[in-house]
Amino acid sequence: MNATIPKYFNFSHDVVERLAGTRPHDVALWWTDEHGTSERKISFGEMGRDARKASAFLAAAGIRRGDTVMVILQRVPAWWTAMLGLIRLGAVPIPGTPLLTVKDIAYRIRVASVKAIITDEAGTAKVGAFDGIRIIAGSEKAGWINYEGGMRDADAGAKFEPTLSDDPGIIYFTSGTTGEAKMVLHTQVSYGLAHRITGGYWLDLGEKDTVWALADTGWGKTAWSNFFGPWNMGATVFVMDMRGKFEPELVLKTLAKYPITVFCGPATAYRMLVRMDVASYRFPHLRHCVSAGEALNAPTYDAWKQTTGMDVYEGYGQTETVLTIGNFRSEHREIRPGSMGRAAPGFELAIVDEEGVEAPLGQAGQIAIRVVPERPMGMFKEYWRNPEETASRFVGPWYLTGDVARKDADGYYWFVGRADDVINSSSYRIGPGEVESALLEHPAVLESAVIGVPDETRGEVVKAFVVLRSGFVASDDLAHELQAHCKRVTAPYKYPRLVEFIAALPKTISHKIRRTELRSLEHQRRRSAEAAV
Repeated sequence: MNATIPKYFNFSHDVVERLAGTRPHDVALWWTDEHGTSERKISFGEMGRDARKASAFLAAAGIRRGDTVMVILQRVPAWWTAMLGLIRLGAVPIPGTPLLTVKDIAYRIRVASVKAIITDEAGTAKVGAFDGIRIIAGSEKAGWINYEGGMRDADAGAKFEPTLSDDPGIIYFTSGTTGEAKMVLHTQVSYGLAHRITGGYWLDLGEKDTVWALADTGWGKTAWSNFFGPWNMGATVFVMDMRGKFEPELVLKTLAKYPITVFCGPATAYRMLVRMDVASYRFPHLRHCVSAGEALNAPTYDAWKQTTGMDVYEGYGQTETVLTIGNFRSEHREIRPGSMGRAAPGFELAIVDEEGVEAPLGQAGQIAIRVVPERPMGMFKEYWRNPEETASRFVGPWYLTGDVARKDADGYYWFVGRADDVINSSSYRIGPGEVESALLEHPAVLESAVIGVPDETRGEVVKAFVVLRSGFVASDDLAHELQAHCKRVTAPYKYPRLVEFIAALPKTISHKIRRTELRSLEHQRRRSAEAAV
């Protein structure tokens, strides 16, 4: 795959502006607000023009090639044009979710040496002392450059200076379960071109498709399914500017109303959707459904299939990669509910231990990507400014993902959990995701998090922290019921021997559960109990 890497590449110029020339009237971005009162269709011709204008405006504002620029916007067209303008210019966008706090933004400004920030009115209130370039979209504010005014006055004939394929392209901050967020640096080509794998194989997109992905603009998933992936394939990106809590009924109504052909959502969304009266809706255009970001349990898959007649094609990848494992429609292979699928084209994968030694078939270990003798195109360049962390992820010819899975005899991968989250109880390796998935099938459970806690006999036992749905009351009887439920749904040795009801789970900024915080809580309790004795 590396043999196909060109010397120069720029997604904005080589993909979007090319489409602007060959298919100027086809829709690139179909945007609507969540109330259905406002709607815009932006053609590839308009998007190409806006990419040129954005690069000219941002350059005039003082942004230069190689500058790091935070982009914190809601799902509005300005996010897409600003990203294209920065990429065309050779600057390095750092997408950030609007959920970032003052502390989060200050940290990112400092460690990434941010030169400019593009945000909205709400975002400006979170930006403290910052000597860089300040750009506001959607309104005006003293000390900030207005984005819309700058775009209006910019030159649509802005000159383009080619970027090397290996030039810095985009930075994402990971939201790991431990430590401060790390900076994942991708090159112009490792996301910009390599996401053809994501868009072509997994999303199964073509020029006549319209894809809707439920992803915040701050997450890598938007780059996957709302930006690089679809436009590499010439598809239309559908966006709904949803700002409140997730509303499954709104999602179903939207799928029924608009000509969306491909739908992408996390497992949590599907779990909420199948609890609705899905059978009462008709989706006349929908032909392909995918899920990523968390394991999709078999009952949710089965429920969606039963009510819609459509499979859910699960996929796996990281902020550090494009799609690396998936179920692909074009392969015409069976979907095995609960499995992430098989290795994506261009990737050689294995299950290995911490020393990089391949594990026997069926045994759990880390998912590893072969990087020697050839490094796949769709991989990050490094953890920027963190050589120690970068080095720790590469062992022999492998890049270790930190995710634990099993591989079966037919090449299907089955997710177990994070390497630092796996529970070892009586020599059984138990992935917290498996137990959490079982708990979520119980009608009383809204959310759950599972960790291992020390046990003299078994080494560790499984403990579940459970957030209940409205109308259910914590009790010993309910705890016993949940334990019995898990024994029925999953292997009996995986059931939580301890259950604690909790009001809310600690989470990262991207809503991933911080199991490390729960383990720390248990450790403190243990020490306090020992001290009391």
